[in-house]
Formats: sequence, C-alpha cells, structure tokens
Amino acid sequence: MTDLNSGVDPKLLEILVCPLTKGPLEYDAANSELISKQANLAYPIRDGIPIMLVDEARTVDDGSVS
Repeated sequence: MTDLNSGVDPKLLEILVCPLTKGPLEYDAANSELISKQANLAYPIRDGIPIMLVDEARTVDDGSVS
C-alpha cells in the first residue's frame, strides 16, 4: 500500500537502487523524486510510482542534492 503522505511505499524504497550505478537512492519528498548522489540524477515519482528510467531522470548539481 502506498503512503499518501510520502508518495512512495517505504518497503519499495528499501529495495530500489539507481539503474545506472546500482547505488542507493534518497527520497526527496519536496520534489517527489528519488536522488542518486553517485549518478547526480533525480528520478521522478508520478502518482506514487518511481520512474526508474535514466532517460526520464533529470541531472542534479551537487548543490541541489540534500
């Protein structure tokens, strides 16, 4: 079940990794994104579903990743 406040199921967040680096992701609730610090990419979450496609991710600079 998806938690409407967080936008994504916490159990799903535990198992997701960056498709490019296979590294961990951090949840950014303010922007509804999953951040890969290793790849400097932000994967969008739409309607509670993480879009884990590199082509859909936006590049983040080091200053905007919390």
